[in-house]
Amino acid sequence: MPKIKTHTGAKKRFKLSKKGKVIRAHAYKSHILNKKSTKRKRGLRKTAIADKTNVAAIKKLIPYK
Repeated sequence: MPKIKTHTGAKKRFKLSKKGKVIRAHAYKSHILNKKSTKRKRGLRKTAIADKTNVAAIKKLIPYK
């Protein structure tokens, strides 16, 4: 079997945890930050776990991570 190409956009956006969960960043943190509270922006800095409905698709895009 030939090697599967990694999706370059996905490899920049997702990581796998030690237990195999997909780690992602929060959205809404790039611009229009004036109206967002400091508490909200601080929460958006943290990582999140991808929803189980998307995990299979994401893992296909990053097969060697």
